Amino acid sequence: MAVTHTASLTIAEMREFAGFTAAEQRYIRRSLDIGLSRCDAFRIWGRNPGENAAIRSQYVAYQELKALRNSIPEQSGFDSIEGFVGKLTRVAAFDLAQERIDSFSAFRFLYERLISADVRPWLPSAFCAAAALPQIRPERRKMLLQSLSEAAATAPGWSDRQPSFYPEFIEEAAA
Repeated sequence: MAVTHTASLTIAEMREFAGFTAAEQRYIRRSLDIGLSRCDAFRIWGRNPGENAAIRSQYVAYQELKALRNSIPEQSGFDSIEGFVGKLTRVAAFDLAQERIDSFSAFRFLYERLISADVRPWLPSAFCAAAALPQIRPERRKMLLQSLSEAAATAPGWSDRQPSFYPEFIEEAAA
């Protein structure tokens, strides 16, 4: 029974990923390769000098991920919130400023894999803070903030189940 439940959850994660735009899917896969050190992102994702520069910037921004993984605050207290949420917001702002993530659901999907399921309760506030920054164009800011549902913003609790589906780069088959 447990295997069937796990398989159905993985399928649900695959369906969620399939619902994202092509740009979101590509950015999530690239971000996971960079953030989880899965491969040489320049070799796989760098199609031109502009993308290579973006990948280089992303490597720099994602240097905070290890510290974030090790410093997720307890939900009940206010200790260490400032440092954690500040760093999380800075990394989130970098990703949102790339204009490849268009919704909270794609953002949540990415960050619960980059950091862990334990970060879920902190994602709505980091997303709102990052999306509301003046570095985000006003029309994008509006679109991003409107993508956060009331249910996600006011959730009384979050699942602590770790994600099981981590999308990867797939080379196109030769015709």
